[in-house]
Amino acid sequence: MSDLVIVNEAQCQNLVTRADAFKAVEDVFCAMSKGEAYNFPVVREAIGYADALYGFKSGFDKTGKVLGVKAGGYWPGNVEKGLTNHQSSVCLFDPDTGELSAIVAGNYLTAVRTAASSAVSIAHLARKDSKVLGMVGAGHQSTFQVRAAVEQRDFEKIVAWNPHPEMLPRLAELARELKVDFEAVDQQRLGREADVIITITSAFEPLLMRDWIKPGTHLACMGTDTKGKMEVDAELLARATVFTDEIAQSISIGESQHAIQKGLITEDQITPIGDVIKGDHLGRSSEDEVTLFDGTGVGLQDLAVASVAARLALQAEDALKITL
Repeated sequence: MSDLVIVNEAQCQNLVTRADAFKAVEDVFCAMSKGEAYNFPVVREAIGYADALYGFKSGFDKTGKVLGVKAGGYWPGNVEKGLTNHQSSVCLFDPDTGELSAIVAGNYLTAVRTAASSAVSIAHLARKDSKVLGMVGAGHQSTFQVRAAVEQRDFEKIVAWNPHPEMLPRLAELARELKVDFEAVDQQRLGREADVIITITSAFEPLLMRDWIKPGTHLACMGTDTKGKMEVDAELLARATVFTDEIAQSISIGESQHAIQKGLITEDQITPIGDVIKGDHLGRSSEDEVTLFDGTGVGLQDLAVASVAARLALQAEDALKITL
């Protein structure tokens, strides 16, 4: 007999910090680069109901002994019901026996690990003197993105644009809390002013064009990844040095898919960010270089933070256990 640990949303929020998520994500990116962790093929489909996207992300980290699957997706109508658009849960299994070992709520963890991913890219790729953070998107995950980003550089101002301007006050309020200046701007001005830009939308058309971006900018494209998604001009990827969490997802469901299809870049021009973390790639090579991180949200990120949540819940004696 074995124990099944169940960790709910409230416990995840109370236990897993941004620092925990940053380290878990950075470590798993490094393990992926070393060939010690790998993701299984993603299943992601429009279910033909409620405009929802639903799927499965899974993988195995041999170093961390973490095996599991995240099930969930995106329900765009949830915000009108007072619910988070992203809904998911993570199942973890004992890699030695295959037994189910934990069920972990995934909504908060999805947001915090997505923010951690962009934060890792900022830490390793953005100019050290970056002062202006640009936000394209003001949905639920945007606040997680901002909180994680401001811990990586000494940002003095946030400039933001959203297709629905009425959502921007949430970022303005957060900026006041963080004691950072804030201004709502159009997309072209955002590109002219921002040193770091995070896109966090569900767009299927470019929201930022190549010529709007100033030299030395770092972009983290973090929006919903699926076939056809597009947040920035494909020509922008041809201008930038492109990094990603996993190349296979980047070219199939990530921001790189359009640039690849148009022949603007090749697969060997995309670098796993784990190569930068473990020191095999320089990362940014000059102050004028435009760098772009295509954050596709690999399953191993979810498994890594879920494993942290399960471990911390057990240590705090705050986990529900069921004997199987």
